[in-house]
Amino acid sequence: MAVIEDVRPLGAGLERSYEVYVRGRLKFRVKQIVYVAFSLDETVMGFAFPKDERAALVASEPSRFQLPTESDLRFNWVQAKLEALDPAEARELVVDAWRMVVPKMLCRAYDMANPNGPG
Repeated sequence: MAVIEDVRPLGAGLERSYEVYVRGRLKFRVKQIVYVAFSLDETVMGFAFPKDERAALVASEPSRFQLPTESDLRFNWVQAKLEALDPAEARELVVDAWRMVVPKMLCRAYDMANPNGPG
């Protein structure tokens, strides 16, 4: 089971990423773009994810993943239940979401520095 503390150091340490609290919710941003956000009760992690792939992700594992709220359907966004993820999976989702909002050169630099992934 993953918890916020499993991904917090990673999100805060990724290039150009920083954490903020908005109305009590922890979010990770690059500039003004939110790429990961946690629910107030810290049980759900929303993250950037390609719109054209999210229906397949949710359909493949509906007990773990869900579509965002109706107001967030316009964004590249999906949600995961933290209790259904292991810490390594949660870290991988954070890095993949971060990749969607940073220049490709930063992704390449991350890959060179972390050849085995976020671990």
